Amino acid sequence: MSDGATRTDLEQWVRAFAQQVEDNKDLLTELDAAIGDADHGANMDRGLKAVLVALEQDPPATPATLFNKVGLTLVSTVGGASGPLYGTLFLRFGGAIGDEEPVSPARFAAALRAGLDGVVARGKAEPGDKTMYDALAPALDAFDAALSDGAGWDVALQRASPAKAAPATSANAASVTRTRARRVQHSSSRPPTPRCATARNHRLDRIREATP
Repeated sequence: MSDGATRTDLEQWVRAFAQQVEDNKDLLTELDAAIGDADHGANMDRGLKAVLVALEQDPPATPATLFNKVGLTLVSTVGGASGPLYGTLFLRFGGAIGDEEPVSPARFAAALRAGLDGVVARGKAEPGDKTMYDALAPALDAFDAALSDGAGWDVALQRASPAKAAPATSANAASVTRTRARRVQHSSSRPPTPRCATARNHRLDRIREATP
């Protein structure tokens, strides 16, 4: 993918992500049990299996249609907050990535940024709230920085994968997070917390492994 990613490359990434979630669904559920409903792994696995079925039934022709299909399927099949949040991530990603192939690293990064902005708009998250934003933003910042340094796909993804948000310093960070979670739930967007960082790392690992 030195010159960019084709629709086929990107679909392989989606399929690898689905497999990684299936392989780690028990871990994701265990992480969710600490603060949530203990259903995140099962929900995401169900949704991504539905995504794979949708891709087989109506193969997408372009990168944009691929990610739009992923997003719409997740919204309609994943319960709780995860469906709207991950669905919005992929829908905004698809809207920004366009139809042209191959997709350059810079365009991929811009689409990821659009997806992250969608998550923020949907969940009303702010830095330090221990939501998806705190898992995704440092990884995307590291990816952007690597591309600015002239790095290719493989190096940029390697730098993004271990990126982490700084630990919360407020003594009442957990209380703040719970309060925001209750407020955001009213807009169908309860923010997942530790599970999202794990899922983020799984996604980036699978992209990197699929990159020649």
